[in-house]
Amino acid sequence: MDNDSYSDATTTVSELKRVAQQFVSDRHWEPYHTPKNLAMSTAIEAAELMECFQWLTPEESYQVKNDPEKMIQIGDEIADVFAYLLNLCSELDVDLAAEFVRKSAKNAQKYPLGLDPETNH
Repeated sequence: MDNDSYSDATTTVSELKRVAQQFVSDRHWEPYHTPKNLAMSTAIEAAELMECFQWLTPEESYQVKNDPEKMIQIGDEIADVFAYLLNLCSELDVDLAAEFVRKSAKNAQKYPLGLDPETNH
């Protein structure tokens, strides 16, 4: 896998799903990638991402982008969460893009423009 050939601007979700599936297939991990295990692993990796920000003030959390070493760690954890989500979508035949747009529309109705973020009114 050539990292230079992938970017948010040019890579589709389908391509990323194929990369994630190939990684699993190459290691013969399919028996372990049940929906339950993938959901649990997503939560575990999300907790590892949260750990990167534990005890930081809100202001300090913005400053991590100025720390290249910390950004590598954060990028690793984000990628782990995303990989498990991609594999879960593959296992359950979830169209991630369609579900994201569907849920965004639902959220737009639930949280219309002009709401106060503190009170949701």
